[in-house]
Amino acid sequence: MIQSFYNTNNAILDLYTKAITKAHGQHHPEVFKVRAIYKEIQNKINHNQYDLTNEFSQLRIITNDYFIPNDVCGTFKATYEMLKAFDEISTQ
Repeated sequence: MIQSFYNTNNAILDLYTKAITKAHGQHHPEVFKVRAIYKEIQNKINHNQYDLTNEFSQLRIITNDYFIPNDVCGTFKATYEMLKAFDEISTQ
């Protein structure tokens, strides 16, 4: 399941986690940590390591359980929604 979700969504999550740092980093500095953690996830999966417990635990803390602030764009919202879905798949 993890590999399938990753293969389907990696390109967009890579783009979006980078984009939200540029668009929202000034007012939401946590997005820089979100980007760094997503890069760790990419690295682990690319090395066939699928235990992402630590990474998603960190993401839940940093994002306040993927809470979407009122002052963000659709890309930010979509990023957090996809990361939440990925998190849920990774714990199954």
